[in-house]
Amino acid sequence: MVRKPIKNMYLRIKPPSGDVVVSAPNRMSERTIVDFVRGRRAWIDGNVRKMQRARERSLVAEPEHTGFVWTDELRQQAAANINAQLPALLAHWGAVVGRTPTHITLRLMTTRWGSCTPKTGRIRLNLQLGLMEPRFLEYVLVHEMTHLWERGHGAGFQRRIGSYLPNWRELRRDLNRRVVL
Repeated sequence: MVRKPIKNMYLRIKPPSGDVVVSAPNRMSERTIVDFVRGRRAWIDGNVRKMQRARERSLVAEPEHTGFVWTDELRQQAAANINAQLPALLAHWGAVVGRTPTHITLRLMTTRWGSCTPKTGRIRLNLQLGLMEPRFLEYVLVHEMTHLWERGHGAGFQRRIGSYLPNWRELRRDLNRRVVL
């Protein structure tokens, strides 16, 4: 549990360990925090199991088992791989999607493959995509570009991404079988 000067309580499960972290307001009682966690026990257990299954199926070795370290050279190689593919991907998918990001940032992320801020048109991509099969970079880019039209992952988003990438569910499944390092 971490106490912070925040208004609401937040619950996180940290990959790949599955550790549960609760961020709570400084003045919140311990009883309220315990009740909050107990009320979300089923969600916690389900997501910890899901994370363990993904780790077991993963084709990417976990860092604690391999001594994997992100060196500057490896970061540069991953970024170069992504940057080499982006112009063609953006040209193709920008025409298909009808919108292009205003800015793309590459960074190491511990819990996601990408993110999008529709209001600014900014997309962030996980640097690890530069060390994977190109189809995963393409999928994540199209996924995030779809968010330039549709917020969230509801029916509208699914219809739209399905019109761009009919096999998007298969790509998502295959990508999520990898462990985010």
